Amino acid sequence: MAAFIDKVKIKVISGAGGNGALAWRREKYVDKGGPAGGDGGAGGNVYFVATSDMSTLLDFTHKTVFKAQRGENGKNKNCHGKNGEDLYIKMPVGVIVRDLKTNKLIADLNEDKKIVLIAKGGRGGRGNARFATAQKRAPQFCEPGEPSIERELELELKLIADVGLVGMPNAGKSSFISVVSAAKPKIADYPFTTLIPNLGVVKKQNGDGFVIADIPGLIEGASSGLGLGHEFLKHVQRCKLLLHIIDISLENSFDNYQKINTELEKFDTSLAKREQIIVLNKSDLTDFEHAQEIKSDFVKKSKTKNEIFIISTATKQGIKELLDYLNKKLEETEDIKIELDIEEDLASVDNDDSDYEITKLNKNTYEVMGGKIKRLASVTDIKNIHQIKRFTNILDSMGVYEGLRECGINNGDTIIAGGIELTYDEDYY
Repeated sequence: MAAFIDKVKIKVISGAGGNGALAWRREKYVDKGGPAGGDGGAGGNVYFVATSDMSTLLDFTHKTVFKAQRGENGKNKNCHGKNGEDLYIKMPVGVIVRDLKTNKLIADLNEDKKIVLIAKGGRGGRGNARFATAQKRAPQFCEPGEPSIERELELELKLIADVGLVGMPNAGKSSFISVVSAAKPKIADYPFTTLIPNLGVVKKQNGDGFVIADIPGLIEGASSGLGLGHEFLKHVQRCKLLLHIIDISLENSFDNYQKINTELEKFDTSLAKREQIIVLNKSDLTDFEHAQEIKSDFVKKSKTKNEIFIISTATKQGIKELLDYLNKKLEETEDIKIELDIEEDLASVDNDDSDYEITKLNKNTYEVMGGKIKRLASVTDIKNIHQIKRFTNILDSMGVYEGLRECGINNGDTIIAGGIELTYDEDYY
């Protein structure tokens, strides 16, 4: 059996945009040529896609970094660089996504085939052909592509099942799911045989079916972290119905029923109001009259309006009647809508990397570092006066020179910006 993983951390990186090209027409019969640098391609986006074909986050323990394709650089002859391919990452239905930087929930993949944009690719930079005007017919510069977006995320899976099985350890939940579905959980006569939630599909005669989740055994104090159940109580939250399975061969069967309900309410008050069907299991271990007495006692004490069923997973007594009742109840019961506080995810589309840092290397030298500055420098030819002028103008518009003055720069001091060395001239800047 594959391991059940319901919480992982991953990193996603969208594709950076390709740089624009600096190029010229060099054709024999074209008078004066002109700028012909094409735009860079856009970087690929990263999307999460919910799919019912997955039931665990195990795949994300083997691979934790996902990167979309970057856009190609622009080319000469006004050729546009190829856009990077988008990356679609499949997730189990029920995954919620948290941004580890802000600790905010940014997505709830609660429906099959739901698609959410997680990181937008960078825009491609413009080639020099895009900057040509009537006054400036030969622009000597191009644009760098926008950067990628990098995000560290936490994925948490909350199973979405129609019916959730709850009850004390050894109440017979695993046996029940193995009888009514094709699921093959580990079954033994000691507590905590089930260490992970099991999913089973109960087939109907018309070909449809419903999903049952076998939640590992709860004990008193589970909502506070005791036993195993506290790790998996979250998987009960989205179940339409709860099937409370009770071992009636025990003398304290009703006490056990109350303890489990107390833990459900402590974990989530809405679970106390969830439709719950009581199933008295292991009737083969007692006589008919005693089983009926226990049922009467449960009817009186539990005050449930639902049917209470007596079954035996060993002999399959009462199983068919219970499944027929479940089918009917599920048709009458609306899907559970859990309203999560999902934040507007501006970080998924924010490619702005205009922040910079100024470091004084020595008495007369200042270094300016920043992603945007580095990208600008990468498409700047230091031998071309037009490109250097544009580079310095952009630094000025970013407030770099104002920041340098605040740091005490003097006329004639050296500025190293993205690897390009400049001399500060207070009359010029």
